[in-house]
Amino acid sequence: MDKRLEAFGRLLTIMDELREQCPWDKKQTNETLRHLTIEETYELSDALLAGDNEEIKKELGDLFLHLVFYAKIGDEKKAFDVTDVLNSVCDKLISRHPHIYGDVNVKDEEEVKQNWEQLKLKEGGNKGVLSGVPSSMPSMVKALRMQDKAAQVGFDWPSKDNVWDKVDEELQEFKDAEGIEKENEFGDLIFSLINYARWLKINPDDALEKTNRKFKYRFEAIEAEAKKQGKDMNEMTLGEMDAIWDKAKNQ
Repeated sequence: MDKRLEAFGRLLTIMDELREQCPWDKKQTNETLRHLTIEETYELSDALLAGDNEEIKKELGDLFLHLVFYAKIGDEKKAFDVTDVLNSVCDKLISRHPHIYGDVNVKDEEEVKQNWEQLKLKEGGNKGVLSGVPSSMPSMVKALRMQDKAAQVGFDWPSKDNVWDKVDEELQEFKDAEGIEKENEFGDLIFSLINYARWLKINPDDALEKTNRKFKYRFEAIEAEAKKQGKDMNEMTLGEMDAIWDKAKNQ
């Protein structure tokens, strides 16, 4: 027997046993699991950014458990079971890859993405291009997904130079704005920067998270040095803190 199928079957069996015998697992619903699934997804994201294969393996396992849990609940409701879930995604993958499972020719990954969006629109009936972007998605990720989806149907700038011109324009409008308009123009500026990152094939959320991590590391270096010197950070001058920051930056 294929070891992959054997392992997946083992997980399904354990899920059945837990749902039947464990007091905690018995009580769970789609609603109670939702926030835990989001937490597990962020933990996987941390592991991916860290490049920690052992943690990636662990967090993927946790997510597999959650997916099987939702399928189990669906089965109990007689709405769907894990077989329906897996066949559904298999059918979708086959229909969205006509260049593999059909007679469509594509020249590059961009054409694959364009075909994907066109096929998705046909399958969705009257749904719009942006309808598949979850409203609860974090704002930066949502902006990138909306821009990418719009681009797949031709709504995009001709070149990255045009996109950078838009960044310059939005920056000036932000500088000139006053009152509540300041916030609106700041949003436009961020949106245009995200669009420029997309053109450079930079994931802005990943880039910002890496900067967050650098900031945390360097700031904690200042805290550690202050403690080592027996000082409160409030007692240190900005120059002293900057010197420690620069030292941490070069390490």
